[in-house]
Amino acid sequence: MSWTPPSRPSRRTVLAGAAGAAGAALLTGCSDGRASDTDVTIPLERRMRETAVRDSTRLLERYDATATAHPALAARLAPLRAAVAAHAAALSLTSAAPSPSPSRSGGTGAAAPAASGGPVPPKPEEALTELADAERGLSESRTIDLAGAPGELARLLASVAACGAVHAYLLTSNPGATS
Repeated sequence: MSWTPPSRPSRRTVLAGAAGAAGAALLTGCSDGRASDTDVTIPLERRMRETAVRDSTRLLERYDATATAHPALAARLAPLRAAVAAHAAALSLTSAAPSPSPSRSGGTGAAAPAASGGPVPPKPEEALTELADAERGLSESRTIDLAGAPGELARLLASVAACGAVHAYLLTSNPGATS
């Protein structure tokens, strides 16, 4: 009998094993292996919808704070704010959604607190830029969320994210300018 060295696993086998081990490590993360009560009792789609509605509500608060701090911008912001309210209603699991009309609290032009906790910038252009950044950030976040969303919710998030990107553009464009 002749001696033959033991066969080595192929590179493909080694890489597949390493990928599997890495995937298992990512799935377990730093947890102790027990599922949390939230993961078990609340379905993924519901959690995603609740987060999306909460984010839309915060954005509505930013619109309201900006319109209160800069009353001259209220008419320009009204249709965008109404669209955000419609998005919140569409994302909501219940019929109770944020109101489509902005709340009025008599603007004085003074810096009102924004939803983020900070004041609305004193200059209207800066306030619009901050609002556009909020729209853009939420749009990007929703685009990222598409990967884990169930079918119908993914389509809705894609549509709402696209609207947010358009809102960001409209908030920073020069209305009435001709090219």
